[in-house]
Amino acid sequence: MHIPGCPTAETELTDFRQALEEALVPCGDYDVSKWLYVPHTYQEYRYLLGTRGERPLICVGVNPSTAAPGALDNTLKSVERVALHNGFDSFIMCNVYAQRATRPSDMEREMNPRLHQENLAAFAYALSLPDRPAVWAAWGNIIEQRAYLPACVRDMAEAGRRFGARWYTAGARSRRGHPHHPLYLRKDSGLDAFDVEAYCAAL
Repeated sequence: MHIPGCPTAETELTDFRQALEEALVPCGDYDVSKWLYVPHTYQEYRYLLGTRGERPLICVGVNPSTAAPGALDNTLKSVERVALHNGFDSFIMCNVYAQRATRPSDMEREMNPRLHQENLAAFAYALSLPDRPAVWAAWGNIIEQRAYLPACVRDMAEAGRRFGARWYTAGARSRRGHPHHPLYLRKDSGLDAFDVEAYCAAL
């Protein structure tokens, strides 16, 4: 369980680019040739967590919880299973908002603009890795937890447009059209094309 210790504005944030440089340096905690973990140590926020490969599935959840390299939570285990089942050799977990909180109801009430911008930089980096990125929208109904989250999704959709991303969902969407959360998905779940532009227009 991770309960935020303070608002992220009171946390010493590391810029994504600096955090990425640090994450690429070999360390004793995990194998950096197999894992992408930014920042590379456990913090009140997380930009990226995933495995390294030539064809990653980029998954976008709402916000990170406790997962770390070699210690995936049940959501990330499901993400990895679905990615491999659908022909991808790796996954990268991004989030609509980068603050760690096991319970989304513990997320801060006001968006930290700097955290959001660094999170967008992380997403753009993930999008830049494959030739044509595949993005799995997987934030569930939790997107309704905070008023700032829809705007964050729209910014991510814009970033995806710049990189020619193809968007997908897995599992049934909610009555209001929100994509299914990865938890409890069958490991053989397929990916369905997702019109993120139409979704954002109605969000």
